[in-house]
Amino acid sequence: MSMELVFLGTGAAYPSPYRSASALVLRTEGDCWLFDCGEGTQTQLMRSHLKAGRITKIFITHLHGDHMFGLPGLLCTLSLNCSTTAGKEQQPVHIYGPAGLRKFLRVSLELSNSQLLFPYIVHEFVPTADQSPTEGMIDSVKTECDGELHPQEQEGRTIYLDPEEKCYTLLENEQFVVKAFRLYHRIPSFGFTVQERERPGRLNVEKLKELGVRPGPAYGKLKNGESVVLENGVTVHSADVVQTSIPGRKVCILGDCSGLIDDAVQRLCWEADVLVHEATLDDTQKDKALEHGHSTPSMAADFANSCQAKQLVLNHFSQRYKPSSLLKDDDENNIMEMKLQAASVFKGNEVIIAEDFLSVGVPIKKKS
Repeated sequence: MSMELVFLGTGAAYPSPYRSASALVLRTEGDCWLFDCGEGTQTQLMRSHLKAGRITKIFITHLHGDHMFGLPGLLCTLSLNCSTTAGKEQQPVHIYGPAGLRKFLRVSLELSNSQLLFPYIVHEFVPTADQSPTEGMIDSVKTECDGELHPQEQEGRTIYLDPEEKCYTLLENEQFVVKAFRLYHRIPSFGFTVQERERPGRLNVEKLKELGVRPGPAYGKLKNGESVVLENGVTVHSADVVQTSIPGRKVCILGDCSGLIDDAVQRLCWEADVLVHEATLDDTQKDKALEHGHSTPSMAADFANSCQAKQLVLNHFSQRYKPSSLLKDDDENNIMEMKLQAASVFKGNEVIIAEDFLSVGVPIKKKS
């Protein structure tokens, strides 16, 4: 199964002609998962090779506008382009984000009298008081959303921190486990770990032929770890004919942050194949970055080292840092200097500077 990250917006604070506001897509075969949805995300989707109609899940890191102001508009545009085949039930779009997101979306759609041609579900996770300064915590009274659901809204979950795992389990299916973890920012912020499940190895077809196992349902049972009894009474065990399992890939995407809450983050991001970390300002601006709840390239690299990430992608740059293709010799704010700052610290394979429409592939791992 192919897997890639596509960066739609890599700028901080607001969209510009050079960098759109925060948004990236994790694309797998048949599915697109959107992480953050800043203003202009729907336009960026139209300019990309992605199909917006394949977005099935949306994850919001925090409630600052440059990470979510594009969400109501995107849903309305998806609805306009939604096919309404008679008798075909529309699948809901699942949206995950901090407490308050449900109210923001419901009020935005209701006040604009927006109707959708598909259902949506908002799942909220509840932050803790140590994720931001006191003034950054949103009063729970403001985030409560106890009124009537929007006509296309279905009831979502409220997810609390697991006191033992120190994280939030958002999604578990046959292919992936997705968890959220806490970050420190001016308001509560979160990151996400997308862990692909281990996959069975390939069948040893030659050995199956030798044992007299015919192609068909028996192959599927053996691949799924079951044993098969042949007509001659011989039992063939899965371990005898299935090659070594293939480890799952791990992608970690961090929201805005200037620090971590606990060591659960390193555990969840341990040996990430790709780690996406914000680097709003360069190392010479570290004091200013910390003052505003942000990180620098070296800070991102230090964290990547702490969890032994294999690849580090820097993201969410101040608009003062233009893409490398637009740099001039006299530009004071050189984005390539940020890459060097991180590379001088990072011990993994590669540091990548995210640009709008950059694609980063996540290759299948070798057998363990």
